[in-house]
Amino acid sequence: MKVGVLALQGGWAAHIQAARALGHDAGPVRTAAELAACDGLILPGGESTTHLKLIDRFDLKGALDGHVAAGKPVLATCAGLILSARAVTHPAQASFGWLDVTVARNAWGRQVHSFEATADGSDLPLVFIRAPRILDLGPGVEVTHTFEGEPVGVRQGPFWGVAFHPELTADQRVHAQVFGRP
Repeated sequence: MKVGVLALQGGWAAHIQAARALGHDAGPVRTAAELAACDGLILPGGESTTHLKLIDRFDLKGALDGHVAAGKPVLATCAGLILSARAVTHPAQASFGWLDVTVARNAWGRQVHSFEATADGSDLPLVFIRAPRILDLGPGVEVTHTFEGEPVGVRQGPFWGVAFHPELTADQRVHAQVFGRP
């Protein structure tokens, strides 16, 4: 599977390494043509308002909408989850509405409050860096991962969103859940 990683800003390189470690053909996406060649997409962490500005600058919104509408698998991590949400609070900002959730920006704490933990009932490592909190789920959204009883991973069809950074660990289960193993 060809997995593209939106590479405009943020932690995209580690996602490429994680997808390649699973055996996927993975690379950066910066243009609509590069995205069109992809079977799957990762929206990485970073700074969500900067992502919005760069997506607009490089005229990628239509291509991203098309990828999501085609039902291709997507993994949105941290800021990618914020971009994908139906609504964003604390503070409110624009988002694309691909995933029927409401999130609060940086609600797990500021940069200095970053931490590592494990998912409830699992040894899945979680890395939180200025992570969003998932406040509300639409009826078609399934919780895939929790921490201290709160959803930190969700799925709506082929679209997965996580508040944490799976690419910053050696554990590839989240990437494998979304894209499989070739």
